[in-house]
Order: sequence, then structure tokens, then C-alpha cells
Amino acid sequence: MSRAAAGGLTVRPARLDDLDALVALEHATFATDRAERRAIRHAILSKTMSVLVALLRDDDGACVLVGAATLERRRNSRSARLSSIAVSSARAGLGLGGRLMQAVEDEARRHGCTRLRLEVRSDNGAGLRLYERRGYRRFAVRESYYEDGMEAWRYERLLTDAESDPALGRPRQRRSG
Repeated sequence: MSRAAAGGLTVRPARLDDLDALVALEHATFATDRAERRAIRHAILSKTMSVLVALLRDDDGACVLVGAATLERRRNSRSARLSSIAVSSARAGLGLGGRLMQAVEDEARRHGCTRLRLEVRSDNGAGLRLYERRGYRRFAVRESYYEDGMEAWRYERLLTDAESDPALGRPRQRRSG
């Protein structure tokens, strides 16, 4: 189920042999609210979660894990939740976050989900810009959500044909006839 993308990026479901690299990415990316090794392993094996990894080939031709995202689904629900997304700081600014988000949205749709929700730190400017550019809309605030007391902004995007066009920020126009 591997999917190669333009520019040498591959996004695929995580495997247990990715666990060490996923833990290292988690610790390099997040100062607080880190997922523990046991939780990451559980997510990889879960039937209601998807962990996607982004891989790039290095100069020697080896694949290097440069990003990851975790999607949670509930049984009998059409909503999914992005619980984590991380991109290696050495690869920031290359559009990997957007490529991972597209893969997460595709994965949610593949499982029949029509809505994707997430929480983001209110001081995470890069994350806020990414989500808003992709058509996510803020619908709530959770005070003191993170370990350090920072609030979370809750965002949502519909994943149906009637969703907003993220490039335009307004509903798509349908032509009749």
C-alpha cells in the first residue's frame, strides 16, 4: 500500500520496524505532550487508528523517516481525528506537512469518514497556517489543553464533495447542465 509522490516522497502506513524512528521523531518534535513508545506501538497495531509515515531517500539511497501523522477513527462514526502530525525540523518548509495532511484526508475518506477534526496549540503559527490553507475552520477553544497550560484551537474540515475549496477559501461552485 505504498504510495510514491513526486519529489521522492513516499507516504505509507507505519510498520513496527518504523517504531524507533517514530519515537525519535516524536521526541525531536515535541517538548511536551509526547506520545510514549507504548502508545505509538498501540497506534500502529490498532484497527481504528492509522499511523502514516513520510519517507525521503537520502544521498545514499536509503529511506529516511521525515514525518508522521496519526489518524483516529471511532466505530460507527463518520468523523475522524488527527491526533498528531510531525515533520522533521531539518525538512521544515518543504511542503511535507501539506503532503501528509493530504494523505491523512485520503485515509479518512478511504475509511468512510466525511469529517476530520484536530486540535492545535494556539501558538503554533505554522500549524494554524497549514490547516487554514487546507480549508479547516476553527469551531472551538479548549482552555489549558496542553501539559504546559496552553489552549488548543479545535478545527474541522468536511471531506465530502461539497467541501470548501482550500485554495479559494469558499465553497466550490457547481455548474448546472
